[in-house]
Amino acid sequence: MNKNLQAVGFKIGKELFAVDISSVKEIVRVPEIVKVPDTPDFMEGVINLRGKIVSIIDLKKRFRLGKADRTKTSRILVAEMNEKVVGLLVDAASEVLKLPSDSIEPPPDMVSGIGINYITGVGKIGERIIILLDIRKVLNNGEWQQIAAKDLDKMAS
Repeated sequence: MNKNLQAVGFKIGKELFAVDISSVKEIVRVPEIVKVPDTPDFMEGVINLRGKIVSIIDLKKRFRLGKADRTKTSRILVAEMNEKVVGLLVDAASEVLKLPSDSIEPPPDMVSGIGINYITGVGKIGERIIILLDIRKVLNNGEWQQIAAKDLDKMAS
């Protein structure tokens, strides 16, 4: 039986990435992001999403793919990661992708270091190459603790 992976495709720079559709709650336009002092450089700040404070992580900065330029196509993927709602800032959200399992290969041997933790594979649709991510592993435990500590600081004030 050939099972398809349904994934949300998004762009960071010219690269196409995707995450399992079940990990994305919604996709929203980028509202005003409030900076939070003393956070990792890839944490853009927080937004108010229908009364809930959501931390925003800039994936372009997180993956060290250059400086983030917000445009009218920029979007926030609202995802649940480790029982915490987080927003992931991307250059554009493209479409829902259906990837046949036989079009997905393991990450290349050249992927090492931190990336090996969250890159689950590489998919192909025609000539397009899609880097598949495990959204729950984009941040390591130390980074989660930094963000959780900032969230506690916000609640205390």
